Amino acid sequence: MKFNKAFYLCLLPFAGFLQQCTQVSNIQSETADSDSAYYTIEDFKSLEKIDAHFHIQEDADTVFVKQAEADNFRVLNLNVYKDKGKPIEDQQKFSIRMIKAFPDRVAWGTTFSLQNFNNEGWQEEAIAYIKNSVANGAIAVKVWKNIGFFLKDKEGKLVMIDNPRFDPILNYLAQNQIPLIGHLGEHRNSWLPLEKMTVNGNRDYARAHPDEHMYLHPERPSYEDYIAVRDNMLKNHPNLRFIGAHLGSLEWSVDELAKRLDKFPNMAVDMAERISHLQYQTLSERQKVHDFFIKYQDRLIYGTDLRRSAMDIVNNGITDPEGIKKHAHEVWMRHWKFFTTDEKMRVPKVEGEFRGLKLPRTVVDKIYRKNAERWFPGITKTDG
Repeated sequence: MKFNKAFYLCLLPFAGFLQQCTQVSNIQSETADSDSAYYTIEDFKSLEKIDAHFHIQEDADTVFVKQAEADNFRVLNLNVYKDKGKPIEDQQKFSIRMIKAFPDRVAWGTTFSLQNFNNEGWQEEAIAYIKNSVANGAIAVKVWKNIGFFLKDKEGKLVMIDNPRFDPILNYLAQNQIPLIGHLGEHRNSWLPLEKMTVNGNRDYARAHPDEHMYLHPERPSYEDYIAVRDNMLKNHPNLRFIGAHLGSLEWSVDELAKRLDKFPNMAVDMAERISHLQYQTLSERQKVHDFFIKYQDRLIYGTDLRRSAMDIVNNGITDPEGIKKHAHEVWMRHWKFFTTDEKMRVPKVEGEFRGLKLPRTVVDKIYRKNAERWFPGITKTDG
């Protein structure tokens, strides 16, 4: 076929037009892909989410569950042993009733008593209680900061979590792949006077619980001591699946938290009542906090520590069911905005303005659901 130069020249403008159309189409496609990589505020209710650190103990607390249903949350209700708290047997009965009444909304984690810690046979007693709880649907075990704060041995010395008397229990959990949630130690602000604390939530709690405000108790171990003891426990039990409650008491520094996540591959953390500390760090180091979430996206679990006795509920005098539901919704929405958008924000617990992290959908999916499913097997199982 003979080449027709005139015909070719006639086609050139049309070819250029096609190329421009293709470029515009590619740009539109890239823009669409970019938009679809992130959630918006409007996506909040459509996503199935898990709040993996929750406390409900009585029938009146079911108002939280009703709001969880409205906002498409499943909650992990955690039992806690305290000397003067509600008996753990009563907490267990209530939790079992809740998972039967709300199988699509509630899962539960148990604990064990420290009352007979210094008695012979205490370890067998604790393990038997855990076995019974798991048989009744518990998917995890929680220990609280009374280990290290208040629990004492026969000689009157404070007992820490790396005490050998805990070893049979920790070994049992590891061997049976039962996750341990540990609120061990406390936030670093607790060792500071009120005026030097970085977030308002810590100040409010310290005022209400002076027995737990470590600044007032110089006779107790240092902040660094508690972290070192927890780390020693993890070193001694490398097969234990451990979830450090409240950002593993390393809430003040994503760098320090990263060191532990690197060192202990079986460790994850929940963010319960410590998101304000992430927001505080975002004031000056937003990119660092953002990059931390990207790098450790498989180890971070969303949680709030919502409960009727929370300081922001008590201090604001919120007692009626509608007020509690409204408060829970507002907390969940503030957190969603922080993680999914880059909008400027102000929140009650942090002084100053910061921008949200705008994490990709894939990361948001993990911190709001997939990580909880991975670290707490059975959390989304429905039992009739």
